[in-house]
Amino acid sequence: MLPRRADKGAATLRWVRYHARMVQLVSTLAIGIRTMSTAHPRAFIDLFSDTMTRPSPGMRKAMAEAEVGDEQRGEDPTTNALQERVAALLGKEAAMFLPSGTMCNQIAVAVHCRSGDEIIATDNSHLFTFEGAGGAAIAGAQGRSVPHEQGIFTGAAVHAAVRDPTMRHSPRSRMVAIEQTQNLGGGAVWSEAQIADVAKAAQAHALILHMDGARLPNAVVASGVSAAKMCAAFDSAWLDLSKGLGCPIGGVLAGSKDFIAEAWRWKHRLGGALRQSGILAAAGLYALDHNWERLAEDHANAQRFAVLAGAVKGIKLMFAKTATNLVFLDTTGTGKSAKEISEACLRHGVRIGAMGPTRLRAVTHLDVQAADIETAAKALRAAVG
Repeated sequence: MLPRRADKGAATLRWVRYHARMVQLVSTLAIGIRTMSTAHPRAFIDLFSDTMTRPSPGMRKAMAEAEVGDEQRGEDPTTNALQERVAALLGKEAAMFLPSGTMCNQIAVAVHCRSGDEIIATDNSHLFTFEGAGGAAIAGAQGRSVPHEQGIFTGAAVHAAVRDPTMRHSPRSRMVAIEQTQNLGGGAVWSEAQIADVAKAAQAHALILHMDGARLPNAVVASGVSAAKMCAAFDSAWLDLSKGLGCPIGGVLAGSKDFIAEAWRWKHRLGGALRQSGILAAAGLYALDHNWERLAEDHANAQRFAVLAGAVKGIKLMFAKTATNLVFLDTTGTGKSAKEISEACLRHGVRIGAMGPTRLRAVTHLDVQAADIETAAKALRAAVG
């Protein structure tokens, strides 16, 4: 029996030592997490995208303290509060929290369109360019591009794009989609008059009207027009939480009660259904309270960067006006590719995205300060040489 007692004692000692090591490891991780929550230990200024934002200490606190429940049963009070708030903000009957803006777009397409339908939008829209042909793959709908200026098109363009409904050989025109702001159009903002022009044309042909609101908050702040007014003519619209608003994840899709009821079915089909999503929704509520109006700072920083970058020899601004937080640069005059300059900028402590052979995109956001803009411009100048 004595050897067994000794073995048991040794095993107990090993367990105690293992437990102590685990406690120490967890403690070390906790300290690291607390440090990350109060600082942004990046080694560079990140102008790659406004999706590079990190949740602030206040946002993390709101997430940690969020009241939660089962989203699927409608019992998560924080998610419900976010959905109700965004529905009211966009002037719609109901809304639904989703993991991403792409899912917002694709669910809207799936609800509105059937196989063989056609979506009218621009060739540089996010819907046609960056979503893996989801409209075709999921809903069986194809795209029809229209002429545009920086991603903004006219009611006349819609009229011209609509198929003859008596032609059985043609796809059926079903939906018109606009992007607010227009990313590849340099962050251009659709005005009330431009929206009204397209809406009138869509209504004349009984077409569904959808707004990709990835940077809708930027458009609201830049124009002074309320989100509800901008979205009034649309059957569906959404806003992104993970760009300028600084959340780690999510978008909120809004429309009529019937539209959202059907959208819930697609949320399940596409794997977007969540459980205690209030932890994430709390970030959205915090962002609406604290990060909306400050988008004006991002716009001012982008305008400043455009001025400084445009003064760099060989660099040309692709768009005359910097309306929001996106700055597009043409590198042709430098004799260097966008990739070469992007890589050189990173060596100087600034990350700027190469969006094509000779196109750079710089995006300002809440983790970029005014002083960073001066530093970024110097890095660009050094990268060009």
